[in-house]
Amino acid sequence: MALFGDPFRRFFWSPPVYRTLPGSTALMDWLETPNSHIFKINVPGYTKEEIKVQVDDGNILVLRAEGAGKEESQGKDKDVVWHVAERGGGRGDFAREIELPENGKLDQIKAQVENGVLTIVVPKDSSPKPSGRVRTINISSKL
Repeated sequence: MALFGDPFRRFFWSPPVYRTLPGSTALMDWLETPNSHIFKINVPGYTKEEIKVQVDDGNILVLRAEGAGKEESQGKDKDVVWHVAERGGGRGDFAREIELPENGKLDQIKAQVENGVLTIVVPKDSSPKPSGRVRTINISSKL
C-alpha cells in the first residue's frame, strides 16, 4: 500500500499538534470538482479572526484556531456549573493539516466562514505539468 504517497497520510502520521484534537468539532469534508478542491470544516462558534489558514512547507494546508475554554466562556458568573458541553460551549483549540494535491494553485486559495463552516477553495491548475527532470540513480555494491 502506498501510504506515504497518499494525501491522507498526514491524518495518521503527522505530529500530534497537527492532528485534529480529541473532541474537536473540526470535522471535515473534502470535495473535488473538475476545477477545484473544496474543504468544508465545522468551526462552530469561531470567528474569522480566531481561525488561521496558511500553507506551510510548499503544499501543506494548516488550519488552527484558539477558542475559549469552559472557564472563560462562563464569564463572570462563577456560580455556573457545566455538566455537559457537547455543543461547543467549552470549545478549545484545534489544529489540522492537509497535504494538498500537486495540481492546486496555492497562490489562489480562498477561504470564508459562514454559519459555523469554514470553506476553503483550492483552484486546480489545468495545464499539464512536465513529468519532471530525469534523475539517474547510481547503483553501488554497498549502501
